[in-house]
Amino acid sequence: MTITASVDRTIRLIASGTASGETCTPELLEAPWEIDLERPGYGPGASMADPIPADSPRQGELPQEYREASDDELAGRIRAARRRLGDRVMILGHFYQREEVVRFADFVGDSFQLANAAKANPAAEAIVFCGVHFMAETADILTSGRQSVILPNLAAGCSMADMADIDSVEEAWEQLMELYADERPDPDAGGRAPVIPVTYMNSSAALKAFCGRHGGIVCTSSNAATVLRWAFERGSRVLFFPDQHLGRNTAKAMGVPVERMPLWNPRRRLGGNDAESLRDARVILWQGFCSVHKRFTVSQIERARAEHEDVRVIVHPECSMEVVDAADEHGSTDYIVKAIQGAPAGSTFAIGTEINLVQRLAAEYPQHTIFCLDSVVCPCSTMYRIHPGYLAWVLESLVEGRVVNRVQVDEDTAADARIALERMLAARPDTTMAA
Repeated sequence: MTITASVDRTIRLIASGTASGETCTPELLEAPWEIDLERPGYGPGASMADPIPADSPRQGELPQEYREASDDELAGRIRAARRRLGDRVMILGHFYQREEVVRFADFVGDSFQLANAAKANPAAEAIVFCGVHFMAETADILTSGRQSVILPNLAAGCSMADMADIDSVEEAWEQLMELYADERPDPDAGGRAPVIPVTYMNSSAALKAFCGRHGGIVCTSSNAATVLRWAFERGSRVLFFPDQHLGRNTAKAMGVPVERMPLWNPRRRLGGNDAESLRDARVILWQGFCSVHKRFTVSQIERARAEHEDVRVIVHPECSMEVVDAADEHGSTDYIVKAIQGAPAGSTFAIGTEINLVQRLAAEYPQHTIFCLDSVVCPCSTMYRIHPGYLAWVLESLVEGRVVNRVQVDEDTAADARIALERMLAARPDTTMAA
């Protein structure tokens, strides 16, 4: 069966010369299990050039029957396993998942929505999380101990999340505490702390736990503005990690001057800053980024405007400040989806976010013209590691009474992380702002 929104099919058509276009690497044609066994790394796609930590999870060998099965056979086996498992299993799918996987999801959304969905379904014995590792960790933290959270391919990590490790963040915190040692909570200002840590959802459980221990909170692109307001009520400054762009774009939209947002390089003393700029800071930004959203440029926006007179340009806030400033709007994946849903027929959109979501929206809303700002097809490397073969394997293992690829967070870490996550879940997005 042909899936209209399939990025995988688009890549193969381009490679065969059947369709025009360009991909960022011919390795996208390789099956994920070939990458898993032969080359440690994030895999082909947007993050392929990013260095990967030596201790990153690796996926074991996928049984041969799944590697050799046809697309139709895998789809049939997934459906059959779902019927047998019934309500015992819940499948969550991120917006950036390939269409061949996400079509089997019980719930599709962004990281904020999926976190809520996992927490809201205590009856499911197993949650199969078609996303990346930090998302599965979050689901494990928010669900009960009797529920198993499964990541179909353990190699589906996140290069952005790996740009801020717990040792580097703790070292930064020690330096900041030393720098701000002479600051005492001012009763007239509500006893605010010198700095509040805020971690993006795209981070390890260890960093979420760090925030829980130090009076901090987690945010997503859906509620970043609300979370920053929460933090500013409690602290004079915010240490924001791992994505510098979400922090900068959100704080700038709230009126924080760019010059009061120094960048912290974890490889340098005081992050490469002088003490005066850190004392004057409102938001200290970690030197991290998303390789998918780093691909979008101002020149791409200019080309879209030149080619489409009435184009509406919407980009994700993980894009650079220059790109966000040049766009008409910026917002989370859910914001982008809702903007397209609510637009009058015949609208034209140039979207700056991951290609799987953009191509899916173009197929679902044919009354509009919807295209990706980046003409080069380059999906998220790690989301692309989830393949129907892995989904069939984990589901049929559950049918047989075996739990494979379970993601578990130790209880001490989970307890601290849960504090920061619960604060996030209680913070509702401000629907009057694009970010």
